[in-house]
Amino acid sequence: MGPAPFPSVTGVDSHAHVFQPGLSLAADRRYNPDYSASVDSYLAHLDHAGLSHGVLIQPSFLGTDNSFMVESLSAHPRRLRGVAVVAPDVTDSVLDELDTAGVVGIRLNLVGKSLSDYTGVEWRRLFERVAARRWQIEIQRQIDDLSEVMEMVLPSGAAVVVDHFGLPADMRKGMTNGHRAFLERLADDRVKLSAMYRSDLTLERAGEWLEEMLRAGLAEERLLWGSDWPHTRHEAQQNYRGQWQLLERLVMDPSLRRKILVDNPREIFGL
Repeated sequence: MGPAPFPSVTGVDSHAHVFQPGLSLAADRRYNPDYSASVDSYLAHLDHAGLSHGVLIQPSFLGTDNSFMVESLSAHPRRLRGVAVVAPDVTDSVLDELDTAGVVGIRLNLVGKSLSDYTGVEWRRLFERVAARRWQIEIQRQIDDLSEVMEMVLPSGAAVVVDHFGLPADMRKGMTNGHRAFLERLADDRVKLSAMYRSDLTLERAGEWLEEMLRAGLAEERLLWGSDWPHTRHEAQQNYRGQWQLLERLVMDPSLRRKILVDNPREIFGL
C-alpha cells in the first residue's frame, strides 16, 4: 500500500532528479555532478509553477542505489512519487520497500549503452513483476533502435513511458526506419510519452513530430510533461522557467495542457 494521495492535483512534473555530493556513484557513469539538487529546491520550483506533484527519477549516475531518492519520497509522501533503477535479480522484498516509499516504476536509461537481451529469463521475470504491481517501465533510448527495446518490454504487460519524445534525430532529410518503427508502436495504449527536452528537435520540428505521433495513434491521454530538473549536463543552457515556457509554446491549447499536466499523470501515476 503506497502513500496517501495528495488531496488536490493541480499539476504534475513527471520527470526530475535529486542528489547531492558524496553519494555512491555507479562505476559505469557518464557524468559526475559536483553540486546539490535538493528535494527542497525542487519543491520550491513546483510551488512557483503552481504544481502539486512531482515524480523523481533515479539518476543514471547513482546506479541501483535508490536510497537518496527514497529518503526524499519518504519525507514528502503526499507530493512525490518515484521511478527506480534496479538490477534484474532484485528481490521482491526490495520491490515491496520501494513500493511502500512511493515508487511507481523502474527506469531503463540506455543512452550510450549496448543493448542487453531483455527477452532473457531474468529481465522478462522482472518486467512481469513490474506489470503485476501496476508499475511502469520508463525507457530512454535514441530512436534508431527504440522500437526494438519496446518490442522486448511490452509483452510483459507493463505500461511503458518513453522519455523525451523518443529522442528523434533531425528529420529535415526525412524519417528514418527507426522513426517509422517507433511510430508503429504508438497505437498500443500502454505506451506513454514524456516531453521533447533533450531531443535534437527545434520547437517547430517538435510540433510537427507531435502531430505525426498523434496521427500514428498516440492518444492525447498518454502525453506527460517533465522538466528534467536540474537539467544534468545542460545546467548552463536550461532552467525550470525555460522548460515551462517551452511547454506553453509547444502546447497552446489550454485543455490539452490540462490533460498533460493534471489528468494524464493523475491516472498514470495513481495520484
